[in-house]
Amino acid sequence: MKHLIKKNWTTGNNHSIDFYEILKIIKEHTIRGSKIFIGSDSFISSRKVCFASAVCLYGSDLGGRYFFFKESEDKKPKDILVARITEETRRSLEIACFLMEEYNFDPSLIELHLDVSPFSAGNATSKFSDMLKGYVQGYGFDFRLKPNAWASQSIADKHSK
Repeated sequence: MKHLIKKNWTTGNNHSIDFYEILKIIKEHTIRGSKIFIGSDSFISSRKVCFASAVCLYGSDLGGRYFFFKESEDKKPKDILVARITEETRRSLEIACFLMEEYNFDPSLIELHLDVSPFSAGNATSKFSDMLKGYVQGYGFDFRLKPNAWASQSIADKHSK
């Protein structure tokens, strides 16, 4: 997971930022009441799949901020919906676990936003929602699904294109 430190992280204002600087900002925000929201999304093109992951801070008197990185991979086998959606969730979990295990952030301050619809919605991703909810709950994190999964559905989605 240490490779997350070496990713090309970017601020919401589109400026490069060092991961250690992000950690300082997260600590400052959480001390003042913010939660950490993590979401990932993907965009599939003719040859590649672009994954974007976002770490969002919201809920303190400091306002909201977010940071993201994105990377592309070969389309196969990620052109299969379940593989792509599972990979998005895995990427978000990786960030959450890294913050918790390496930097001692309380898991109750971390909420994962999954880019899937609830089972009852009957959408393409709905049939995977119970599986992915269990995946996240197994690590002890809270989560949100669409339409409340704004970190994945809005922030990460914007940067996956």
